[in-house]
Amino acid sequence: MVKVSSLKKYARKSVSVLKNEGAVSLGIKGLKKLRKTQIQRTNNPALKRKFTSLVDRKNVMDANWSEKPYDASAAKKGIKAPYTINWVMSPPSGGGGHQNMFRFISLLDKMGHKNNIYLYSTFDDMTIAEAKENVSSYSDAKNLTFKKFDGNMVDADVIFATGWETAYPVFNAKSNAQKMYFIQDFEPYFYPMGTDYILAENTYKFGFHGITAGGWLSSKLSMEYGMVCDHYDFGANKDLYKVLNTEKRKEIFFYARPVTERRGFDLGIMALEIFHKAMPEYTINLAGWDVSEWDVPFPYVNHTALKISELPELYNKCSVALVMSLTNMSLLPLELLACGTIPVVNDAPNNRLVSDNPFISYTDPSPQALANALIETVKRENLPKYADKAAASVSADGWEVAGERFLGVLDRELSRG
Repeated sequence: MVKVSSLKKYARKSVSVLKNEGAVSLGIKGLKKLRKTQIQRTNNPALKRKFTSLVDRKNVMDANWSEKPYDASAAKKGIKAPYTINWVMSPPSGGGGHQNMFRFISLLDKMGHKNNIYLYSTFDDMTIAEAKENVSSYSDAKNLTFKKFDGNMVDADVIFATGWETAYPVFNAKSNAQKMYFIQDFEPYFYPMGTDYILAENTYKFGFHGITAGGWLSSKLSMEYGMVCDHYDFGANKDLYKVLNTEKRKEIFFYARPVTERRGFDLGIMALEIFHKAMPEYTINLAGWDVSEWDVPFPYVNHTALKISELPELYNKCSVALVMSLTNMSLLPLELLACGTIPVVNDAPNNRLVSDNPFISYTDPSPQALANALIETVKRENLPKYADKAAASVSADGWEVAGERFLGVLDRELSRG
């Protein structure tokens, strides 16, 4: 690791060269230093650049999917419940992806099925104890085992890949279990076009049966990759997300995650700057990440990353919310609606094919259009009554229906093989 003192010394030297010798000289000296570093790396194998990715390169090279895709017909047939299910996943944090995954694992657990969790990562050394502690904050499943993935797994009826990097070790696993793919987003979009984009995209050609979050993913993967998929629709926990404030609200909410490109942070900030100039009396709440290091050009409340239990209270202060979903739709719009908060969401098939709720304000993804939708919503006559209707539009059994759908797919696939 480079020491701070070294960085300061290098910066001071660069400024001195720039001032006394000019930009051309600074560029030449920089190129010479870069060349010197390259020579050092060439002469020292320990310093050579290596493949770095979420997936282990050997797992990639062992997965000969183009010549021998996975053949589900060779897997176990006629399996009856209860099932043993192996899940290969990245170390579980508090993120929405893991929380949603364990929503279904918890359901399986309550139905008497056995779940084995295998942690796969090329960079995260999370301990088993830490993983259990993290999961306990959002799942009450009891019959779970946690292990580090080392290439071996106990015998199971089905093995789930849960992220693109985990699809490779699942593909390579020597097992007669059904191999399936729990897909929550189109993960190639997380990268610029390059190796990781292609490696992620290739996993949709492995031959696994996919269960996707929402209909957009199912449609996209089947049409573009010939992947056989089922999907479940989103829900909202109405025991948690509900209307607590029926008065007129003078605040708005933005799901602000500058570290996650698909959440369109900069686009959202531009829209909010326009909104603030038009409606300066409204308090703007930013939550999802600590944005104190970002230059936000209007007054705001920085909530950083809140616990799930803290979100309903904040939502109930807000009349409208801006949610940018540039890949698969977020769970937030339905949860916001359940609290009587009208979500403004960028209009695109990836969102409309997941939820066509009429109270979601789908809007062109331009700063002006998004700002106008926010302004029109807060100016709406009888907004509290409209918010009540919006909350009532969210089904109380949404996640129960999703769980039944998930179990139905599992029963069907495992019984017929």
